[in-house]
Amino acid sequence: MTLASDSNPTYDLVVVGAGPGGYEAAAHAAQLGARVAIVEEDRVGGACLNVGCIPMKTFLRSARLVAECRNAAAFGVEVSGVRLDLALVAQRKDKIVGTLTRGVEGLLQRSGVDVVRGRGVLASRSSVQVGDRTLAARNILLATGSRPMVPPIPGIHSPSVLDSTSALALREMPQSVAIIGGGYIGLEFASFFAASGVPVTIVEMLPRIAAGVDQDIASRLAQSLKRSGVTIRTSCRVTAVEGNTLRFEEAGKADAVTADCIINATGRAPVVEGLGLAEAGIEFDRKGIRTDDLGRTNVPGVWACGDVTGRLLLAHAATREGLVAVNNMLGRPDRIRYGAIPAVMYTHPEMASVGRTEDELKAAGIEYKKALLPMGVAGRYLIENEGSPGVIKALVGARHGEILGVHALTDLASEFIVVAAQMIEMEMTVAEVERVVFPHPTVGEALKAAVLAAA
Repeated sequence: MTLASDSNPTYDLVVVGAGPGGYEAAAHAAQLGARVAIVEEDRVGGACLNVGCIPMKTFLRSARLVAECRNAAAFGVEVSGVRLDLALVAQRKDKIVGTLTRGVEGLLQRSGVDVVRGRGVLASRSSVQVGDRTLAARNILLATGSRPMVPPIPGIHSPSVLDSTSALALREMPQSVAIIGGGYIGLEFASFFAASGVPVTIVEMLPRIAAGVDQDIASRLAQSLKRSGVTIRTSCRVTAVEGNTLRFEEAGKADAVTADCIINATGRAPVVEGLGLAEAGIEFDRKGIRTDDLGRTNVPGVWACGDVTGRLLLAHAATREGLVAVNNMLGRPDRIRYGAIPAVMYTHPEMASVGRTEDELKAAGIEYKKALLPMGVAGRYLIENEGSPGVIKALVGARHGEILGVHALTDLASEFIVVAAQMIEMEMTVAEVERVVFPHPTVGEALKAAVLAAA
């Protein structure tokens, strides 16, 4: 395509939203020679960097260190007087976020991306309005992200109820916590508070926590959380919040839990309001903007990536979606394979998965073989862990032996699941995995052992 020159005020790409999907896409397009502007009304880095993934993982690292100190005697180390100082943890979090934010700003500057501060609204199918400024564009990429979901529960706006953003702004540890929702966000908060010694109760509407996670892994995660002191109440419908009391119904019977702090962890909703989507003729609903696997909306020249599409609310998925959209708009054919995008829950132990679950394979009528192995097959796991049972599950095609899914519950799962994602992305078979040499001793050796055992 013909790229804009300095004398032409039209941008080749205007990105609305500077989260992981937006800023990576903007930098990539600029590095390919496009003239790019990115619009952001808040801080660059988006929710993940500023109020989500990075702050949460910083908190979890400190809590895990507390748990390790308490279990240090099993490793022959004596530790006493362990206490988590939430104010100091928050200071460290702010320092890490600041460092990473400056890194994103530097990336955009080095790439030659124009950063425009303000709220971006579609003025037409080829322009974005930011205050009194109109940015003309050959392509527009919508990457406005998501916000905490607020369910219609009476009292949900009570001062005692925090969402994921305000919970990460705490500077003093609560005496007890009740969490509405047993998904990724709720379970990570539960893991953090439990490891820090705070009593936690999870109230989940569905029959089990971690919906969408392979059932074998989800059930073991529930057992692990219970052992850490977390109370899990499933099949419960929250009816109201009254002060510090969370009221709910279970099997038609009223019940309640009172806690110092209540966290609404019912998920996130795409930010689609006030963008001018309807006026521009873009198809969307409360679940997000509709896109294809190339990142295109139904309107030529308008693209979308990340949480605003409602497809996979994961930072790394947003980045890949943004890069795919840029490549296609600049004439470099590309597509995203959602089945090869890994997901990680940073509980203790971690849950990591990629590909299809066993229930999904059954529903699709796909014949498969499976193996469910203890992580103890890897010597490094036994060295790193004491009294923490971990498992890994591999699903392979019954006929050709292709890798269909890998699901693990173990610390360091987040570091080796990418290898399983590569296996699925490259359509590898068990025979091909057999030729891959894993370093010894590593926790990741359990991945190869599970794949071979499933054949």
